[in-house]
Amino acid sequence: MSEKWDARFLELAAHISGWSKDPSTKVGCIVVGADREIRSTGFNGFPRGIEDDAARLENREFKYPLICHAEENAIMHAARVGVSLRECTAYVTWPPCTRCARSLIQAGIVEVVYPANCEVPERWQKDFDMSSSMMNEAGVKVREA
Repeated sequence: MSEKWDARFLELAAHISGWSKDPSTKVGCIVVGADREIRSTGFNGFPRGIEDDAARLENREFKYPLICHAEENAIMHAARVGVSLRECTAYVTWPPCTRCARSLIQAGIVEVVYPANCEVPERWQKDFDMSSSMMNEAGVKVREA
């Protein structure tokens, strides 16, 4: 896609990240088809469809194990509504971790785009390097925009 579309989809992913229920992990994901059609969206938070979100938020010890990463949330949502993500591009506000990289590969995503201005903390750098390597080996193009 062009730089203009990259910027628009990354801006939309950043907007969606604001819907996260946990302010410390605001990450958004937009999955786009070759025709620039948005196929699915996700943000860090509970998987869509969990009905007692409010009750779980009240009790933080039960909150964190149930949080899904933005990419996984987008993939689960697409699966629930029967939308294929094969040959699609995922725009994310933060480079995917190894857990999300596996999910993106299994979903058939062909490209992952994240903002060029991300400063990855040292403690996460090794995981992001591993996830980029995993995706590259699987044929998923990873790039900054």
